[in-house]
Amino acid sequence: MPFSLATWNINSVRLREALVSRLLTEEAPDVLCLQECKSPVEKLPLETFRQLGYAHVVARGQKGYNGVAILSKLPLVETGSFDFAGLGHARHVAARLENGVAIHNFYVPAGGDIPDPEANLKFRQKLDYVAALRDWGHGERPARSILVGDLNIAPREDDVWSHKQLLKIVSHTPVETELLNDALAAGGWVDVTRQDIPSGLLYSWWSYRAPDWDAADKGRRLDHVWATADIAPAGHGSRVLRAARGWDQPSDHAPVFATFDL
Repeated sequence: MPFSLATWNINSVRLREALVSRLLTEEAPDVLCLQECKSPVEKLPLETFRQLGYAHVVARGQKGYNGVAILSKLPLVETGSFDFAGLGHARHVAARLENGVAIHNFYVPAGGDIPDPEANLKFRQKLDYVAALRDWGHGERPARSILVGDLNIAPREDDVWSHKQLLKIVSHTPVETELLNDALAAGGWVDVTRQDIPSGLLYSWWSYRAPDWDAADKGRRLDHVWATADIAPAGHGSRVLRAARGWDQPSDHAPVFATFDL
């Protein structure tokens, strides 16, 4: 049976409860992975989502920062979470569907504004986190797994509005993109979005700082859907719901979708 999956950095699920409800109603993915929920688990608006058919939830949360959740129409079993780099942050949660497919939902640190690990602790933490993701993939070699989330890195030249102008901007620096590509390779992952959309400019994030984000269109593809090579061929239908960036009081990220025939 095919199932659809979406990943979305919601930038406060309590503030944007109505937007999540709209997505669940209009797009109805079988599984929705949220990042930057910014809420303890006990304060997530889960009853609202249950009434829309999403009765199965696993989550990690903390007050005001970070936070990840998996909302599902399909039964799932929580399989734990990682504290990569020992940050003590709610940045990962995992679950397994009844068909045996594992779903890993990640929120990688943004890294601040200065791309220097000596001058910027946040950037150092980001590099350490992605290095730990790489090492986990290399050691675990996961199978029948999907990894999604706001990875806060746009790895390809056509994942940003200007490769040349962003080479020294956090999220597209060579040290970040190389590290993310190493993590992709180490775990045997396939970038499902780019498997489906192999070329061309593609973004999932547009800064709040742009007075007209749509016209300026200075985006970056920070949100990703990966799958292990054994199930990646079953992935298709990838898309970015760009319109959601223009909803009332939006997140600065748009949801990214894929469907898996598994």
